[in-house]
Amino acid sequence: MFQRKVDKRIRLVNVVLFSLFIVIILRVGYIQVVEYEQLNKLANQLWNRNLPIQANRGIIYDRNGVVLATNLTTTSLILIPSQITDKELVASKLAPILGVSKTEILKHINKRVAMERVHPEGRRLDYKIADQISSLNLKGVYLVKEAKRYYPFDERLAHVLGYVGIDNQGLSGIELQYDYYLSGEQGAIKYYADAFGNRLNLSELYEQPQDGINIMLTIDYRIQEAIERELDNIMVHFNADQAMAIVMDPNNGEILGMGSRPTFSANNYQKYATEVINRNLPIWATFEPGSTFKIVTFAAAIEEKKVDIFKDTFHDSGSRLVENARIRCWKHGGHGTQTFLQVLENSCNPGFVELGQRLGKELLFKYFDLLGFGQKTGIDLNGEGTGIIFSLDQVGPVELATSAFGQGVSVTPIQQLNSVSAIVNGGTLYQPYIVKRFLEPETNSIIQENSKKIIRKNIISQETSDLVKYALECVVSNGTGRTAYVEEYRVGGKTGTAQKVKDGRYLEGNYIMSFVATIPADKPQAVLFLAIDNPKKTIQLASMTVTPHAKKIMIDILRALEVKKDDTGLGKQYQSFERKYYEVPYVIGMEIKEVRPLLSHFQVEYAGSGNIIIDQSPKAKERLISGGKIRLLLGN
Repeated sequence: MFQRKVDKRIRLVNVVLFSLFIVIILRVGYIQVVEYEQLNKLANQLWNRNLPIQANRGIIYDRNGVVLATNLTTTSLILIPSQITDKELVASKLAPILGVSKTEILKHINKRVAMERVHPEGRRLDYKIADQISSLNLKGVYLVKEAKRYYPFDERLAHVLGYVGIDNQGLSGIELQYDYYLSGEQGAIKYYADAFGNRLNLSELYEQPQDGINIMLTIDYRIQEAIERELDNIMVHFNADQAMAIVMDPNNGEILGMGSRPTFSANNYQKYATEVINRNLPIWATFEPGSTFKIVTFAAAIEEKKVDIFKDTFHDSGSRLVENARIRCWKHGGHGTQTFLQVLENSCNPGFVELGQRLGKELLFKYFDLLGFGQKTGIDLNGEGTGIIFSLDQVGPVELATSAFGQGVSVTPIQQLNSVSAIVNGGTLYQPYIVKRFLEPETNSIIQENSKKIIRKNIISQETSDLVKYALECVVSNGTGRTAYVEEYRVGGKTGTAQKVKDGRYLEGNYIMSFVATIPADKPQAVLFLAIDNPKKTIQLASMTVTPHAKKIMIDILRALEVKKDDTGLGKQYQSFERKYYEVPYVIGMEIKEVRPLLSHFQVEYAGSGNIIIDQSPKAKERLISGGKIRLLLGN
């Protein structure tokens, strides 16, 4: 009986042990087969170490392939603290090379981390410093490749391009807006180390970084250079608080150029105040537009058939009373009786009060809304403003009157430009954009291409658009925009002078001068907006400040767009104080005495000997300003 009980217990123990053995085998099998990948992954994580290799950011080009932002290859210092056996020695060797104290290096070495990036003193090292560190052959000290963003034109286009932080991340402008595309994917050198950080004798793996996608902008650097040059000149000549310019293709919304002052060095952004580097004035700034806004009222009045600009007349006595507010014309005593085309040419405020009253607040403000005022345009840049437009319940007779000529409302330059573009392109409001294409980094083949995006169509008719274009050409030929007239080309435009507001009050002697130009006037390929904030030591007229600088930009736009000369437009009505242009006659083959009366408007300079003209510069039929120099080569 006793023996049977013992045998039963032995069998039970055997069954239990066998069962445990089976469970263990099944568990081991499960781990080896089912959980192998996960456990292997965890083990690799314990042994695996990475030395990061930074990817190059995508290159940024202008529309013609000019490089605007690229990369420089630099080196950075990385420490593996667990591999450094003599910390004092390593610190004493590195400190003088990096120009910091030994204590500072020891702080990095003594950190309880797997890998320490020496920041900032070990980032983006000069190649000579990197060579010195490399020659030391210190254990646990590594140099890895790092890309540094570089802007070849530095301050040019700085607000549009933006800038990149020390960790290669976009912080403003295109760099921020398209950081996902530009940044690429980081690579690494992967090696294995034990729990103490000692490198294991296992094969290393090199993961190549994936460079960011290249981007082509709509910007034309030839136009951009003209903008930058004139903004610099404006700041020097007028000691202005700010200046800004933007050029757009009115037929699709592409931005051809954009700049502002003050500007900053994108390569050294850390040296500038935040408000300078983060304010892209052409899209951020809001202000009362002044007389450039009259284009909107003018177009609305024509479209709603409230005026015949050629037949209807208006008598300007110099002011107009609206309720208790007297609205004055800039010309003392007024312009007298004039057509409404002349009202625009002369930029007559009382005349636009009349147009605003004919339209009424519902119609006038409907066009403000249709043309995008009080709303962001949606341009693909960060920091865009919205401006301020009265709500209809806030609009009384005075607000209606002042809004009609651009006072009391607040707009951004990009809104102003976009609205004029819609008016002169036949009535289509486009969404402005600045990125044209995304390009594959190795081959620069097109991955994706942006195209025009229509916000609203048929805001005005083609007939209205044609009348406004003609009227803007008249402003430049006969009106306040005469100083923007370009010989042998058709251009249009409108001046604006707006008194600045602070704390609800208008500032004395503090104005924003602006000019909007259509290039060419009859079939615009570009629209320019240029503004100067508080120019000093000058006559407070846009025609004497901003317009001459706008003309110089316009000339470069005409060249960049290869617009052909066209003498079918309106001739300029010169005033007594203005110098005229004359056509150069053909004088080759004539005697000196014959050419003198023909060249009486010019300075004549002779070269060579003889009595017969055998060559001339400029050539015949070119136009030259009165008093300009003509060179004649003499022979027999």
